[in-house]
Amino acid sequence: MNHAATASHAGSRLLVAENVAYGYEPGKPVLTAVTAAIESGRVTGIVGPNGSGKSTLLRLMSGLLAPAQGRVHLDGRPLMAFTRVERARSLAFLPQSINPAFALTVFEVVCLGRYPHVGALRGLGAQDRRVAEQCLRETNTAHLRNRDFSTLSGGERQRVLLASILAQDPNLLLLDEPTSALDIHHQVEIFSLLRRLSRRGYGVAVVTHDLNLAAVFCDALLLLAPGHTGLLASGPPHDVLTDDLLSRAYGAFIRVVRHPVSGAPLVTADVPPQEDIP
Repeated sequence: MNHAATASHAGSRLLVAENVAYGYEPGKPVLTAVTAAIESGRVTGIVGPNGSGKSTLLRLMSGLLAPAQGRVHLDGRPLMAFTRVERARSLAFLPQSINPAFALTVFEVVCLGRYPHVGALRGLGAQDRRVAEQCLRETNTAHLRNRDFSTLSGGERQRVLLASILAQDPNLLLLDEPTSALDIHHQVEIFSLLRRLSRRGYGVAVVTHDLNLAAVFCDALLLLAPGHTGLLASGPPHDVLTDDLLSRAYGAFIRVVRHPVSGAPLVTADVPPQEDIP
């Protein structure tokens, strides 16, 4: 079984949010007129400060929220026209945290990702179990196979949950801060895995607060800013991660230099001049 190559055999997929708007309260829009795309073979980072609408945009593109205006479509077909099973076979969404209601082992949590393929009347087959085992290996969690999910550390949980959505065998992965609970070693490990998956044909969208990881591992960035309600900038990391754009987005002194080894943008919060400190 070559689970990881499946997406590359399925052809290119394109998920587009077109002029979408959304607000949780009347008269208080979080996003307005945002257009963004997630496509096969690329890692797209969604970045910006707290409250800028990053998770909202990801939920709109996953179909969990319906836009107040605009539309989301997958390969030209409205996302809301897909059944839940069809959508689950095409894209997978990983929220910031999941707490299963029942006691489950790690292997059982990963196997939950297979249910879009087995239906309500058929149990897991040998192929489904092979896919689950492969996903455990992909995310370096095979050694946790028989552990109770509730006993895992935050970082271990995130890697197991990533294995679970990979088990859906989707084409597109939409991840909301998948490395927030991880130390730097495992953050790099997860971003490296996401980039490898993209090179095999997956389309990946990832919300992250780590601009330096985004600079290294993402092919494109979408920059949001509180109060702006639209995209402040989009494009390759070198075009988006600039002193001016980041300072405007974060309302702080942001400095961007080039990493001395990789050449990628290196982002730091600049110390303001003494006279500018209240």
